[in-house]
Amino acid sequence: MNYWLVKSEPFKYSWEQFNKDGRTFWDGVRNYQARNNLKAMKEEDLVMFYHSNEGKCVVGVAKVVKEFYQDPTTDDSNWVVVDISPVETLKNPVSLEQIKKDEYLQDIALVRQGRLSVMPLKKHEFDRILELSEK
Repeated sequence: MNYWLVKSEPFKYSWEQFNKDGRTFWDGVRNYQARNNLKAMKEEDLVMFYHSNEGKCVVGVAKVVKEFYQDPTTDDSNWVVVDISPVETLKNPVSLEQIKKDEYLQDIALVRQGRLSVMPLKKHEFDRILELSEK
């Protein structure tokens, strides 16, 4: 199993809306590195959902329910989507500030490549964010 983090601006697509929908395809990725990360996602991989710009925090966990396919919002075959569904809302959101201060999360892509919208997480990074959400 692999672990990921996806970013969404809450005014465009929020965790709350995602929970209401129950499932979505993750579209709009127009960066090759993020696209390659989507292509690497496998069914049952776990995905942290991060609110960017407003809030700047991890708010929930989702899972991949369908592996990559052509992005239906464009005819350009370079771009793909995956389907994800919500698993759980974090007890407490984990802020970017908390992540930056945590000694176990210093190498996380969210800090190193802040503009990347789809990024891998190591298992210990995923677990640490879950741990921080319990505090």
